[in-house]
Amino acid sequence: MVGRVRRKAGLAQAAALAGHREAAADVCALCGRPLGARTEWHHVVPRSEGGTETVPLHPICHRAIHAAADNAALARAGTLDAIREDPAVARFLRWIADKPVDFHAPTRRTRGHS
Repeated sequence: MVGRVRRKAGLAQAAALAGHREAAADVCALCGRPLGARTEWHHVVPRSEGGTETVPLHPICHRAIHAAADNAALARAGTLDAIREDPAVARFLRWIADKPVDFHAPTRRTRGHS
């Protein structure tokens, strides 16, 4: 019986957290534009590097981050502000600023990225 009560409490907590996530997901954490039909959740510090915080992003913004930096570089950066300072990401942000929210284009890796 105790297991069922814990499980229900865990489900309620997960549902509340999901509701909080949905409410927080109105703008892209990288570019600041409103989110469109698809939202992806990005670990600011990769899970493989011990990160837990996630932020909502457009799929194209998510791909741009991973094209510009590997997990070790993202862990060293530690914040989205630091990621925005990367020259490739800064160039991407200038380019994407006037695009529609559901815009999609192929993402290319930056030179020198392994």
